[in-house]
Amino acid sequence: MSPPLVSIIDDDESVRKAIKNLIRSLGYSVETFASAEEYLQSEFIHVTACVITDLHMPGLDGASLQGRLACGGYRTPIIFVTAYSDEKTRTRLLKAGAVGFFSKPFDEKCLINCLDRALKS
Repeated sequence: MSPPLVSIIDDDESVRKAIKNLIRSLGYSVETFASAEEYLQSEFIHVTACVITDLHMPGLDGASLQGRLACGGYRTPIIFVTAYSDEKTRTRLLKAGAVGFFSKPFDEKCLINCLDRALKS
């Protein structure tokens, strides 16, 4: 049995690489995408066990991605990471089904715990 696939979506390459290295070190499979559009057009949308995405990106942002996935019938857990956090947005996204919302820089242990919970649900 192959490890669960975590898809990371962030327009900042250094953030994608850092999260990728962290998640891979935990034994998960990882795919990275520079945009939400790139992810939505990929073959990995059907096999992703959890999405970790930036909130603010050019083009389709993380909140819109969450909506598109829900409208498409995908129940993939989503964890948001953002440099521009506000409580109103955080509350809205969590109510819409996000399993985590972290401000950059985030505590790696908190992200790992959230990912573990998301993959067990």
